[in-house]
Amino acid sequence: MTSPHTPEWPRLSTLSTGLRCRCPRCGQGPLLKGFLTIRDRCPVCDLDYGFAEPADGPAFFAMSAIGVLGMLAFMAFEFTVQPPIWVHFAVTFPLIAAACVLVLRPFKGWLVSEQWIHRAAPPEWESVGKHGD
Repeated sequence: MTSPHTPEWPRLSTLSTGLRCRCPRCGQGPLLKGFLTIRDRCPVCDLDYGFAEPADGPAFFAMSAIGVLGMLAFMAFEFTVQPPIWVHFAVTFPLIAAACVLVLRPFKGWLVSEQWIHRAAPPEWESVGKHGD
């Protein structure tokens, strides 16, 4: 329920606010403090970030996306240049690991923005039948 003093916030792009790690409501305040820690509230619009719990989602999406793209690049590099195996250990694998770490923040911001837009909440279960009586 909104009161007369509650400002209306426009619906912002989850992709834009998420990838920039900004508040999903106002798009201005920072979402994260440190590398991956979600703030308690937005310093600009005072949105409580208590709803935000992306769990392992950012790591899953980062590893999946970078894994597919990294393997494509790995195979293209392997089949065209045919470098010795030590080159992969020294260059390719560290690049894939660094890419996974670098995209964690944007993926986390995007998932929190999606949670805000879709009003995600913890599941609530209630019994509706006789199973287990």
